[in-house]
Amino acid sequence: MVGLTGVRRTFSGAPWESQVGYCRGIRVGDQICITGTAPVAPDGSVFAPGDAYAQAKRCFEIIQQALKDLDADLSCVVRTRMYVTDIHRWAEFGQAHHEFFAEHPPATTMVEVQRLIDPAMLIEIEADAIVVNNNP
Repeated sequence: MVGLTGVRRTFSGAPWESQVGYCRGIRVGDQICITGTAPVAPDGSVFAPGDAYAQAKRCFEIIQQALKDLDADLSCVVRTRMYVTDIHRWAEFGQAHHEFFAEHPPATTMVEVQRLIDPAMLIEIEADAIVVNNNP
């Protein structure tokens, strides 16, 4: 089996990472992929059930930490994908996105999905980043 060299991974400790076999983020060279990130509280429960804005914000905080673990920051993010269970709440999700990315907006997509892994989760977010010129 041949693997990639120079691969770095980070884990958030979410219970599904070890159960399913994935990492929170992976960096290969200057490219970083952050896996679908759900609003998980430090104790493993769903963060802020029913609060679309707070859940989105929590997802971005987890993504921000994963980027930091891989020597990057939010300014490196070039694309986000938001999977939401109620598209009518787009402004609440969008407010959190704006707060984290207003100064360096990435390309983004918001798509309504039927449900996420826990019915109390309203959003899950993926992010792709590229580190340019030793940024951060």
